[in-house]
Amino acid sequence: MADLPNKRDAFIDWYLAVVEAANLSDKRYGVKGMNVWPPYGLKARRNLDRVLVREIEATGSEAVEFPALIAANEFAKEKEHIAGFDAQVYWVTRGGLSELDVPLVLRPTSETAMYPVFALWVRSHKDLPLNVYQIVNTFRYETKTTRPFVRVREIHFFEEHTCQVDEPAATERVRSNLGAFGRMAVAFCLPYLSLRRPEWDKFAGAYYSIAFDIPVGGSRTLQIGSVHHYRENFSGPYGIEYEAADGSRRHVHQTTFGLSERLLGAIVAVHGDQKGAVFPSQIAPYEVVVVPIPTAGAEDAVERASREVSERLKAVGRRVFLDGSDERPGAKYYRWELSGVPLRLEIGRREAEAATATAADRLGRKERIALVELEAAVGRLLAAFDQELTRRAEERFREAIVPAAALGELVGSETARWIGWCGVESCGHEVEKAIDGALLGTPEADTVAPTEAPKACIACGRTDGVRWAVAARPL
Repeated sequence: MADLPNKRDAFIDWYLAVVEAANLSDKRYGVKGMNVWPPYGLKARRNLDRVLVREIEATGSEAVEFPALIAANEFAKEKEHIAGFDAQVYWVTRGGLSELDVPLVLRPTSETAMYPVFALWVRSHKDLPLNVYQIVNTFRYETKTTRPFVRVREIHFFEEHTCQVDEPAATERVRSNLGAFGRMAVAFCLPYLSLRRPEWDKFAGAYYSIAFDIPVGGSRTLQIGSVHHYRENFSGPYGIEYEAADGSRRHVHQTTFGLSERLLGAIVAVHGDQKGAVFPSQIAPYEVVVVPIPTAGAEDAVERASREVSERLKAVGRRVFLDGSDERPGAKYYRWELSGVPLRLEIGRREAEAATATAADRLGRKERIALVELEAAVGRLLAAFDQELTRRAEERFREAIVPAAALGELVGSETARWIGWCGVESCGHEVEKAIDGALLGTPEADTVAPTEAPKACIACGRTDGVRWAVAARPL
């Protein structure tokens, strides 16, 4: 089997090779940028969705599902929103052989689909807060080079939309979302940056936007999610108002929280290595693969022991695959390492006779476990695997963002950079020109910036009101 491209020197080639070789996505569909989810990749996506649902529902959000088509007249009500998406939307102008009286937009995101209905649902302060989410496909006409999970035209998308009684309540919902994503990231073993976007890069129609970014190779970063505070920017045009306790009429304040299949791409990009993908246990399509190693005269014993191990682990809720194929053991090890399975249990004659299994995790650590304590041992090994995966990711994360004191240091930079920024837009654009990328924003409280305060703005030299910001080249 061919070796993968070098991750450090040819990250994009490595990434595409891993996604294809691990059978996570199939790009051979007839519409560019709209990929097929094969069984293995779909299992990973569903496991990721379970984490999202678990954490958002823990905050009191409830699931809904809205149609994919949006009437053009509704889509046009929020002009700033249109300015951000009109170049990316797909238009439906015919139904069968008939021209539609009102053209339809294929959902790029759901503000303009949901908010006319929110205006019907919200009448009184007793209807608030309204916190709902959906997991759906969105469609955007992406004109850049498409890449699986990272840049596609049909996007598997999680979006929460909320209505709150006032701005402090909406601000608190943003904080709740940041906390929920922090817990999600623990499950994904992903360190990340939580950055408030500069004014020129916030979501269209937002009062402010906070995005989650991760370094993925060289000076490249990947945005993996965002939270937006809208104030009344949508509730005004869509008439979402309520009767307050004092009888007055007020517009709601709104927030959104969005995540997409980019999270799966981030997991591949951050944790993968020269052997292939590496999945955290909560996301892995299979947490454990059992590999029988038949030996002449011991075939039946090995098969029985392997089947017993598989059935016992399934009985306690583990995702297990028993690999009874005719491949040689070495070929099986290669394939499951490429596919990123956290834990492999090998059972040969020696293990079958001793009622043991040889456990090998995806990071290369091995030990013998007794089958009498199988369930507890597997739980311990998976927890240790996730802990070490997180430690390694955090170590690389710290190395991937380096402070810079002068604009010249940004030119050709091989890492993302912490920079001092005065907050002035013209200085931000100077930074972007120097790094040939973007000023991603300033860190929120849940992101650890350098311990020393920045001395001056990297662009103008101003010393007052200077904060740390991150500059990088978005993937």
